[in-house]
Amino acid sequence: MASDFSRTLALLRREKRISQRTAAGDLQVSQALLSHYENGLREPGLGFVVRAAEYYGVSCDYLLGRSLSREGGSVHPAAEAGSEETEGDAEIALKKKLVTDSAAILLDAAAKSGSNQLADGLTEYLSVAEYKLFRYLYAADPSNPAEAFRTEEARFDALCDARMKLAELKIQCAAKGGGALGLETEQIALPDLSLAALPGQYPGRAESLLQVLQNVSDAIEAFHPTTKKK
Repeated sequence: MASDFSRTLALLRREKRISQRTAAGDLQVSQALLSHYENGLREPGLGFVVRAAEYYGVSCDYLLGRSLSREGGSVHPAAEAGSEETEGDAEIALKKKLVTDSAAILLDAAAKSGSNQLADGLTEYLSVAEYKLFRYLYAADPSNPAEAFRTEEARFDALCDARMKLAELKIQCAAKGGGALGLETEQIALPDLSLAALPGQYPGRAESLLQVLQNVSDAIEAFHPTTKKK
């Protein structure tokens, strides 16, 4: 918790554009103690966490690094009227919502930027990822003929990886206005994608993307011992 809490606490103060001294006074602690909290040298008690969450207008879950949603809400897919949904059905519905909402936000952000190059890059990357995943599932059934695809089983994976890596580079370039990798230079204006602005920009969908970001963040940090949660 310490690393997530200290980083978020300092970030929120900087976003509010107030001094450490001012924040310490408002939060009823000494400046030295607040400095220790922000630098991860000490862990706070529950009372301070609650006060800080109320002071900065975020949830305790967000402050403690348990959620990237500042409201701390959970994503719940809407159940169809009259359906008798099992727990497994609900879990699949949730996963579908997380993926489809997140992809929709990315593609919408590209569209709002006015860059066809960026939209093309995102579409290509997602399409190749879907192709790879389909072939994994297709190949799991030995009765499915491999000859259905032009690219043989032994080569498609590496070729897709290469195509996705190129698409990644083009996406990064296009997002900054192009000018390399065969992309034309252009004016680009991405919407505000800050974590604080996402819920307002994409109501009803932002929670899904924030949950995906949190899930992946937790997964990749597990491989990094220096940032592993205490």
